[in-house]
Amino acid sequence: MTTDFLNITGELLLNEPLAKYTSWRVGGTARQLYRASNKSDLASFLSQLPRTEPLLWLGLGSNLLVRDGGFAGTVISTAGILKDFDVQGKSIEAEVGVYCSKLAKQAARSGLSGAGFLAGIPGTLGGALAMNAGAHGTEIWSLIEDVTTIDRQGQFHQRSTEDFKVGYRDVALPTEEWFVSATLGLRLGDKNNEMAEIKSLLKKRNTTQPTNKPSAGSVFRNPGNDFAGRLIEASGLKGLAIGGAAVSEKHANFIVNMGGATAADIEALIVLVQEKIELEHGVLLKPEVRIVGDAA
Repeated sequence: MTTDFLNITGELLLNEPLAKYTSWRVGGTARQLYRASNKSDLASFLSQLPRTEPLLWLGLGSNLLVRDGGFAGTVISTAGILKDFDVQGKSIEAEVGVYCSKLAKQAARSGLSGAGFLAGIPGTLGGALAMNAGAHGTEIWSLIEDVTTIDRQGQFHQRSTEDFKVGYRDVALPTEEWFVSATLGLRLGDKNNEMAEIKSLLKKRNTTQPTNKPSAGSVFRNPGNDFAGRLIEASGLKGLAIGGAAVSEKHANFIVNMGGATAADIEALIVLVQEKIELEHGVLLKPEVRIVGDAA
């Protein structure tokens, strides 16, 4: 595939290792990875890609497992790049590369309430939108007023929430469109109270989750009227390991890279946990993380 692109101002990297772009710190290489300088540059780049080119959109890689064989296509990296945001009254318009934690803190500093739960989500707005991320009883799509998407031809589309089928940790997008920005509708609040709430949430997160080791957050979706972590812990699976990957001793719904783990180790452990929980509890746990790419 040609790498001769016209009128682009971003950074194009060939055979780029993806381990440094994912929170598990594992994964093979991408055939090419593009870091756009802005939305217009992204549109120019996409419009020149072949229609059949496989695409992977990547924020902080905190809900993603890239297999050791890598990704035979183009990765669009947005974290910290598409990062513009603007506070207007009780609304915040933000691009998808904005970190969820930054979005929560900026909302609080602006005297807005409702986005505090995002402080504990280790990802970008784009990833949160794509999976309807949530915490403490709130999901991000409950705040969304409208979004902007982009298609393969580099054309932008203004979309209302009615254009999406939103479920638990799942959002169905229009065919071959990807999020580039969103508007969040919030409530007026007290700045000091909001910042105190965020501080409390982060303290709780550090106490209950293994934030000192590479992970991808919660691995499994919670089944109806139960918690994946409770089922895993009840089965005595804390500490269960394959290679360098282990079920966290601190939070059973986390798999951590203890050092030197491969994507194959993590995927095998995911499958093993599923098998044991189904055998003991009759519940098939569904992964919350996306698994992409080729095996080594």
